Amino acid sequence: MNKYLFPIYAIIIGVIIGFLTKQQKSIYTKLLLSFSGAFLLALTLFDLLPEVYESLDAKLTGLFIMCGILLQIILEFLSKGAEHGHVHIRDNNKKFPWLLFISLCIHSFLEGFPIHQHNDIVYGVFIHKILIAALLTSFLLQSQYIKEQTLSFILIFAAMTPLGTLVSNTTSIAPIYLSTINAIVIGIFLHISTTILFEASEGHKFNLSKLVAICFGVLIAYFI
Repeated sequence: MNKYLFPIYAIIIGVIIGFLTKQQKSIYTKLLLSFSGAFLLALTLFDLLPEVYESLDAKLTGLFIMCGILLQIILEFLSKGAEHGHVHIRDNNKKFPWLLFISLCIHSFLEGFPIHQHNDIVYGVFIHKILIAALLTSFLLQSQYIKEQTLSFILIFAAMTPLGTLVSNTTSIAPIYLSTINAIVIGIFLHISTTILFEASEGHKFNLSKLVAICFGVLIAYFI
């Protein structure tokens, strides 16, 4: 049951943090982003990647992972990078951000597919979604959008990852197709996590606190 509830818990925690802080980024947010990026990357490499390479032809696996990277680039073009902590506010803009909404929903739906009972990737998604939900909530609070639209945005966004997990685990999708989707999700995770890690540095140099946060994220992922 936790595989369905953890992503929802993450959104609830993120929304609370967003309400309390009401700011887009702080030094603690950057450190948590560094930690989440390293944690998600390590879990992807330790858990998802070996499993997919066992199920599919090696070259095809690489192709689908590359497709996932390209898909995430397209989604970030639509969302302006919200998946890795970039949420931009435009003054006096009351038009609902449909591209941001659609992009985040597609991303969230797909990331639910690799989550199953014996896969620790749910913890990486959990940490990642807390920060994104917090930043997204801060963005929505400072925007001019109608409250009903804002609430609908959060609720649908929260439901998409469990929906992806539900589809993955209850429908009669052939294992080879599930492995293909997982390979695409690996590409998405690789792009997001590495982007977070590179953007977490100023002038392409990591300070000590960020380095510790990254090492801590990798270490926890290894021993889970």
